[in-house]
Amino acid sequence: MEEQRQEEQRRIGLDLSTASKDVIDVLLDEADDPSVFEEVERVNKDRSEILRLLYEHPRTPDNVRESVAKFLHLPVIVSRELEEIKKRELAKSKEVRGQSVAQKVQKLGVSDRIRLAIRGGREIRSLLLKDTNKEVVLTVLDNPKLTETEVEMIARSRNVPDEALRIVARNREWMKNYSILLALITNPKTPAGIAVGFISSLKKKDLSLLEKNKNVPEVIRAAARRLISASRKQ
Repeated sequence: MEEQRQEEQRRIGLDLSTASKDVIDVLLDEADDPSVFEEVERVNKDRSEILRLLYEHPRTPDNVRESVAKFLHLPVIVSRELEEIKKRELAKSKEVRGQSVAQKVQKLGVSDRIRLAIRGGREIRSLLLKDTNKEVVLTVLDNPKLTETEVEMIARSRNVPDEALRIVARNREWMKNYSILLALITNPKTPAGIAVGFISSLKKKDLSLLEKNKNVPEVIRAAARRLISASRKQ
């Protein structure tokens, strides 16, 4: 069931030829990689509204803007006009740009937020991990750009759905990262049955701290206590 969900999200999430104009607009606002703009142009030759968005977007690379202008039979923006566009973009502080992206994301429907969850960059992923829709949050975990630092933050979070913590626990590669492992075990929201299964991998120092951690269920502290006791007898 989980694999089917992931495959479905990948299928609908990575296709920029069917993504709405609003979704593409948000992706372009955040994109630092020119290849994103190039891909949007390449797969949207039959969607004039998307090409027009590229033409007018202040962050569109020069080569893409020129290509779109020729395709749409629009005047190529001269260097002076282009410099003005770029100056306006640079004048915006990072905070203002972030607020703009957040406002646009809030206006999107669930299906569009799911598309963004699997395709968006770090800023978008951070926003969508706080989404009220569980499916949106879980889809962020399918994003191929998700870093282990972000996974650690998810494993530590008390606000994500329980299922998100279960998905982290099932990913063997992520659980090889000790920081993620420790974050998951010490998160009071992690189901006790899952946390207990990983306790034997903890270092002695962290076992001792876990035994005294009153934020986690007693069953987890008891498991830590047993492991400490057993190690002393060896």
